[in-house]
Amino acid sequence: QVQLVESGGGLVQAGGSLRLSCAASGLTFRSYAMVWFRQSPGKEREFVASISWSGGYTNYADSVNGRFTITRDNAKNMVSLQMDSLKPEDTAVYFCAAILTLGWGTRDPNGMKYWGKGTLVTVSS
Repeated sequence: QVQLVESGGGLVQAGGSLRLSCAASGLTFRSYAMVWFRQSPGKEREFVASISWSGGYTNYADSVNGRFTITRDNAKNMVSLQMDSLKPEDTAVYFCAAILTLGWGTRDPNGMKYWGKGTLVTVSS
């Protein structure tokens, strides 16, 4: 079955960096655009960043643009999110998701086909 497994979360001070990874299995990875979402307590799940099947196109939420970088390695079935200049408001559970490549650009979590279980990122002030 399809599995998306996130890793790399943890506790970091404001201004610091973390790198999240998502390992995918059970799917034809190159057929999917990959997306990162996040969810804070009491808030809706929100789009963070996405990357096309080839890695040639990326898309970011305004709140993270210029601080976060999404990349993928199709040979390893991995997608990563480099998070720099972290802020306390970045604290959330971060989820990896997959959407068929025709859905590239979708920011609606309801449009995702597969989800990981999430990894917690806590940024202290």
